[in-house]
Amino acid sequence: MQQRRLGRSGLTVSEICMGTMTFGSTCDEPLSHAICDMAFDAGVNFFDAAEIYPVPPQKETVGVTEEFVGRWLAGKPRDAITVATKITGPGHGWFTPPVRHGRTTLDRHQIIRSCEDSLRRLQTDYIDLYQTHWPDHGLPYEEVLEALTHLKRSGKVRVIGCSNETSWGLMKSLWAADVCDVDRYQTVQNNFSLINRRCESELAQVCRRENVSLLPYSPLGGGVLTGKYNDGPPPGARFSDYLAGSGERQKRMAQRFVNDRTIETTRRLMQIAQSIGVTVTTLAVAWSKQHDFVASTIIGATTVEQLRESLAAADRILDAETLDRIDEIDAEIPTPMTEDGLRRL
Repeated sequence: MQQRRLGRSGLTVSEICMGTMTFGSTCDEPLSHAICDMAFDAGVNFFDAAEIYPVPPQKETVGVTEEFVGRWLAGKPRDAITVATKITGPGHGWFTPPVRHGRTTLDRHQIIRSCEDSLRRLQTDYIDLYQTHWPDHGLPYEEVLEALTHLKRSGKVRVIGCSNETSWGLMKSLWAADVCDVDRYQTVQNNFSLINRRCESELAQVCRRENVSLLPYSPLGGGVLTGKYNDGPPPGARFSDYLAGSGERQKRMAQRFVNDRTIETTRRLMQIAQSIGVTVTTLAVAWSKQHDFVASTIIGATTVEQLRESLAAADRILDAETLDRIDEIDAEIPTPMTEDGLRRL
């Protein structure tokens, strides 16, 4: 599997990253470890977690994912694996984080405390990539970066990054790093897929010009790009549960991903995938990792078979004709995710 550098750092990682947000919810520990083993054996050396995982966040399960990953990591050569995790930060309307009694600011106290907790759960003495899960735009960026820099200089963190950040927020943080002589974000982890291509505009320009690597999450559009929602919400699927539940926030999230435009986009993409002899899952992951500003695409899985389809994209390069056909769909159905959802990120 090809390796790519994270920003300007010395870290290189596999161009596919194993996401773990289902570990502890839809995946029990033996299955979680089997998924990690398969990914590692296939050449994936990059694993991404978060203190808030698994999803959906619940007070009883916060930190369980890191514990699963930590017990798996204990049996592997530590220096062969790049471990990423995140401090929660504000939920910005997507969820109310059930950590530290809802006190989720990114000040020095909480960043250091959160890192120490993650190190304990992961059973390691350093985190390769430590990220802010959600930004706290109410705090000066230099305060956040100073705390993260302290962790790096103490040897507990090797590289820092952010997630769910705006182009403005990323540029503001890079400016603060230059002015205040603190460490800069080397990565930004945002939602990016064939049904949400907004990163190709402003954020891509920031990444290219400032040498920051994008780590796309949800390359399958929350599972929509597998085609499983094409005939209606399937039983047991995450967005099926959200649509049927009573939570208004979760319903809005589901509608952002599952709507007539995303379903039609998926239907057309399935035709392209079939014509080149791959599944639409493989097509979506291959398309994501083919961008020059992307270092590693974060995949998820709840079964070994799902993982196998995503890993099939490792050596797949989409030719110009296929990319043109994909772009034609985007031109006819731009920004398939609903406008309400786009305003929220």
